[in-house]
Amino acid sequence: MTTHLTTHVLDASRGMPARGVSVALARLHDSGEVAHIADGLTDDNGRLALGPALLDPGTYMITFATGAYFDAQQVEAFYPLVTVSFTVAPAGEGETPHLHVPLLLSPFAYSTYRGS
Repeated sequence: MTTHLTTHVLDASRGMPARGVSVALARLHDSGEVAHIADGLTDDNGRLALGPALLDPGTYMITFATGAYFDAQQVEAFYPLVTVSFTVAPAGEGETPHLHVPLLLSPFAYSTYRGS
């Protein structure tokens, strides 16, 4: 079974969605190989549907280019990249779960969680 992935980046320092953040999705294989799947930019609302319509079970990582985002605003920041690793579990019969991996961002801190 498979899963669909979206993300949402909020710039907590500005109290607004983070528009134009470059985001990449990769799969981590048991062999240690990292396979690039997709990339894109967050829209005006800080949102992005990423990758294929559905993801197979496995371990993935989503990387946000936070340094470039803050550089474009001429804001000093500590984290050039934020990478979040997560596991896609097998879905139940007939189920296609939606995974949402949001990022709450500021120049010197960030947090994330499994959204819905």
